[in-house]
Amino acid sequence: MTDMSISPGLITTRADMKEIFGGGTQGGIVPSATTPNVLIYSDPSAGEQSGYFDGWLAQEDEKGSIFEYTGHGQADQTFEGQAGNGNRAVLHHIDDCRALHVFKAVGKVPGSGTKEQRYIGEFALDLEEPYVIRQAPNKKGVLRRVIVFRMRPVGAVPRNELDYIPPAEKTEAIAVPADVTTSVMVEPETSNKTTSSRSAIPKTTTERREAKISADFQAFLEAHQHQVKRFQIKVKGLTSVLLTDLYDATAHVLYEVKGNSSRQSIRMAIGQLLDYRRHVIPACPAIAVLLPEEPKEDLRDLLESAKIALVYRDGDSFTGYPVQ
Repeated sequence: MTDMSISPGLITTRADMKEIFGGGTQGGIVPSATTPNVLIYSDPSAGEQSGYFDGWLAQEDEKGSIFEYTGHGQADQTFEGQAGNGNRAVLHHIDDCRALHVFKAVGKVPGSGTKEQRYIGEFALDLEEPYVIRQAPNKKGVLRRVIVFRMRPVGAVPRNELDYIPPAEKTEAIAVPADVTTSVMVEPETSNKTTSSRSAIPKTTTERREAKISADFQAFLEAHQHQVKRFQIKVKGLTSVLLTDLYDATAHVLYEVKGNSSRQSIRMAIGQLLDYRRHVIPACPAIAVLLPEEPKEDLRDLLESAKIALVYRDGDSFTGYPVQ
C-alpha cells in the first residue's frame, strides 16, 4: 500500500524512502523486510548507456499501459539463489502481499553526490505476461539473458514524457540464442504455500505444449547438426520488441510454434510469420508452422495456399522435415 506522504512526481532520495518503507539504500530492486513493499530503482545512467531502457511502452494494449523494467544481474539473470533474490521478490510480489514502487534517478542533490529519485508510482505485474526474456548487454558490453518485467500502474499514475522508452531509430533483427525464452526460466515457489507459485496466471496447457514441442524440435535439429537461433526484432518508430520462435540458421527456415492445431492458432501463426519474415537477415527465409499433431485437411490447404510449410510431430520424429 502506498504511503500517503508520497505521490507520483515527488523528488526524494533512497535514504528518505528507507525511512518510510524500510529496505536498503543499494541495488536496483530493494525488498523491504519491515513493510509489505518492494522498491524498484531505475537509473538511466546505467541501463541506457548499455542500450536498453526502462519505461513506458508507447503502444498500449487492450488492457492499457505497460511499464518495462529490466531485472537484476550482470550475468544471465535468474529467479534462483542469492543472485535472483530481487527478481524473485518482484515475481512473487502479489503472492507475498507486497506493492511495487518505482523510482527513477533524475540527478543529484545540490552540493552532494547523492542521487535524487523521482517517484513514478505504484505498479503490479501484468497477470498474463509478467515478464519476457531478451538478450541485452551488461556494463561491459557482454550480451546476456535478461528478465524484462511488464508492470501495470495501480490507480492513477500520471505519465511523464521523460519516462517513455524511445522508439527504435531503425528496424533491426539480431539473431539470439534459442534459449532466450521464458520457457527456460525456473520460477521458485513462493513461501506463501496457500496461494499460487507465481504472481501471474499459471501457464496454460497449450503454452506448456508449445514450450515442449519447441524444445523437442530444437533438440531434433541440433541432433542433425543444425544451428538453432531466434530473432529479436526492433521495428523503426516502435518501442516494443518482437521475439520470433525457432530459426534454423543452417537451412534458413523460420518456424512459428503452436501448442495446438486449431484454426485460430494456425491463422495467428500465418500472420506472425508474414510479419517476422520481412525483417529477417539473410532475407527471404523459408517459413514453416510447427504443430504437435497434423491439422485438418482444410487447414493444411490453407497453409499450402499461403506457401507456408507444415511440420508436425510424428512419434519421435517430425513429418514435413526437412522443409523444401
